[in-house]
Amino acid sequence: MSTLSRSRTQSAAHPFIRRLPAWVAIPAAIGVLLLVLPFVALLVRLDWAGVPAAITSPEALQALGLSLSTAAVATTLCLLLGVPLALVIARSDGWLPAVLRTLTTLPLVLPPLVGGIALLSLLGRTGLLGGALAVAGIQIPFTTAAVVIAQTFVALPFLVISVEGALRAVGTGHELVAAGLGASRFTVFRRVTLPLAAPGLLAGTVLCFARALGEFGATALFAGNAPGVTRTMPLAIYTAFNGAGVREDTAIALSLMLIVVAIAVLLLMRSWRTDAVR
Repeated sequence: MSTLSRSRTQSAAHPFIRRLPAWVAIPAAIGVLLLVLPFVALLVRLDWAGVPAAITSPEALQALGLSLSTAAVATTLCLLLGVPLALVIARSDGWLPAVLRTLTTLPLVLPPLVGGIALLSLLGRTGLLGGALAVAGIQIPFTTAAVVIAQTFVALPFLVISVEGALRAVGTGHELVAAGLGASRFTVFRRVTLPLAAPGLLAGTVLCFARALGEFGATALFAGNAPGVTRTMPLAIYTAFNGAGVREDTAIALSLMLIVVAIAVLLLMRSWRTDAVR
């Protein structure tokens, strides 16, 4: 959409917004307060003087380092698995895209705890594949690898949905032209498809990393809460408020760090989308 057409759309929408009933502002304001006040309360309760010590404590740094490293690995796995999956969904016809899209979005609508139980049912010692892995001497649950798998499970849909939407938006015209000029399938994918899908790919990657960083439910059930092994930042916060390991002020400081990361992700996506539109 060009800048002129976008400005016309915005100017056309403004009179409609002004014609909205006055009572709409009341539930809208309540909704904003419901979203904002909990974070305001968190900031008010925070002991700002103790924040530096809290976030530099060994427990906090350990949880932060584990969260960042596992989230980075999980995001890499999501890219390796999610981009091909999004391409298959976007470029297939018939019933296959609908089935794959439903399966992909399932982790988004199910509670993360259900995902943890499902992963245990698959890879646990008595699970569908876990028994064979145990015989081979491979144990995945309650290890750092389990953290990565849980994060990948819950974060993959964000990448797939973003990339698929971008691929459908650009269509197949440029790909057909490149193929008609003699480019191989891999060349078309690398030189045409990926650059055109870059907006969705970047947005999906950022969302994927943020979701992996904040994953709690599936990780708690499938990976456990062992310090230095599976205790990520969300688990450290949970542990603090249950009176073990990390002090409460450290938990609040870690919560603030997660809020800052989320805000940074949203600002990054907003600024990138603005530049992309231009």
